[in-house]
Amino acid sequence: MNHNASLSVPPHRARRIVLLSLAILGIAGAAFVVRRPLMMSAPMCVAGRWHGCFDTFNGVVLMTLVALPLGALVVWALARRRRAAGVTSAWRMSLAEVGMVHGTVPFLWMTMMPGAGAGTVPARVSLVPLRDLVTMGTGQIVGNLLIFAALGFFAPMRFAALASVPRILALGASCSVLVEAAQYVLRLDRVSSVDDVLVNAIGAALAAMASRRWWRTTAEASSDQPRRAPAPAG
Repeated sequence: MNHNASLSVPPHRARRIVLLSLAILGIAGAAFVVRRPLMMSAPMCVAGRWHGCFDTFNGVVLMTLVALPLGALVVWALARRRRAAGVTSAWRMSLAEVGMVHGTVPFLWMTMMPGAGAGTVPARVSLVPLRDLVTMGTGQIVGNLLIFAALGFFAPMRFAALASVPRILALGASCSVLVEAAQYVLRLDRVSSVDDVLVNAIGAALAAMASRRWWRTTAEASSDQPRRAPAPAG
């Protein structure tokens, strides 16, 4: 009996374990770097207070990190249910669905936070391309790149129809236009800028390129349909 063969780990499983370990280490490292500003919002968040937690960037980031175990549990539950139904890509589909939501909603929440003059100052709009971009700080540019990054990364993994960089670019731009329009209509004391749309869309497209190897194809989409039991012979 070949004990080495029986104890060997399949390459795809080993790669999955390595990627998961790297993701956990990356999240833990990022949380360690920003631990001090995050802990400033911890007392308010633990007390369940809106002010000081959900209306601050630090509080939203903290609650997003705290909710990661719940997100992992939802992925496991969805994947288990799909595997029981005979879906072949159960884990990838479940991870993509949860990843899109968990990685996008917090950024949208922060983007829609009202400024100090919300409801009182006139709505502002900037339609000249690249005019605002040159005045953006590094943090603002990075934030705009990340708003729809999770959507761009996971959407092609979940939907074969979106497995294209131009389509993800269009999706990111469309979602960004809706956000900018909402900021203008609601008068949130924010500038609705065409440059925000450009950077948001580019962030989604770059994230999509990073996940290209896991994109779904039309053949995979058809094979992921739940298997039906054969009808009894009549």
